[in-house]
Amino acid sequence: MQITIDLPEELVQHFNHDRLAREILEALVIQAYQTEKITHAEVGRILGLPSRWAVDDFLKQHNADLHYDEADLERDRTTLQQLRAKSGNGVL
Repeated sequence: MQITIDLPEELVQHFNHDRLAREILEALVIQAYQTEKITHAEVGRILGLPSRWAVDDFLKQHNADLHYDEADLERDRTTLQQLRAKSGNGVL
């Protein structure tokens, strides 16, 4: 979809005109991610980032907190315990 918007020159003067469309897209993606309208994976797909690590790096550079709560931590702890039990000696 293509959208046309009028931006005040006072604002536009602070941006590189060659990258303005990309910067607007990135800002919109960051806002959508922070308000949980899109997922981590969608950030990567929309911006064409090559890996989840690249998405993490992009979000970190833009001070967008990763969505990771106590439930995520508990799932990760359970997974780690299961992997340790499978390894037989408790060490990975």
